[in-house]
Amino acid sequence: MEANVSQDERDEVDDIVAQWTRERPDLDAAAIGVFGRITRLNAAQRAVLRQVHERHGLTLASFDVLANLRRSGAPHRKTAGELAESSLLTSGGITFRLDKMEADGLIRRTRSKEDRRVVYAELTELGLGKIDAVFADHLATEQAMLGLLDAHEQAMLASLLRRLSASVASFQAEPLVESD
Repeated sequence: MEANVSQDERDEVDDIVAQWTRERPDLDAAAIGVFGRITRLNAAQRAVLRQVHERHGLTLASFDVLANLRRSGAPHRKTAGELAESSLLTSGGITFRLDKMEADGLIRRTRSKEDRRVVYAELTELGLGKIDAVFADHLATEQAMLGLLDAHEQAMLASLLRRLSASVASFQAEPLVESD
């Protein structure tokens, strides 16, 4: 158990660490305290945001594509390859997702005027309105989930997670990609 954690603050991860420490006292199970919580937080956060996105008629993957296009700035367009590089989907997953989003009127595909082989996915007015509405709800929900942390604690946590991400990335041979 971590130092200075009251009985009221203990969680299931503390119990798991204590069990491993009891069963394998020769090993340091402290890393479970970090990675166990990150795993649980990710699952919980995704479940909450899935509900937010579903209220707006989107999946997590569709939200990711719309957000990716929106934050790219006008004219809010990228190729499927560019979307795959900066999203949570594989290139095959992007193609499937774009087909669905095009059918729903959220994006349109346009060919490059300079190179007709290049096809862009571009936000439609409907898609732009949808991502602006859902993103406001998404961000408000994330802020509410961080509500127990003050601004200093949030900045400290972000800094620590950035450092941890760099450390974990040094162990990865290839980026992990998840499709929804």
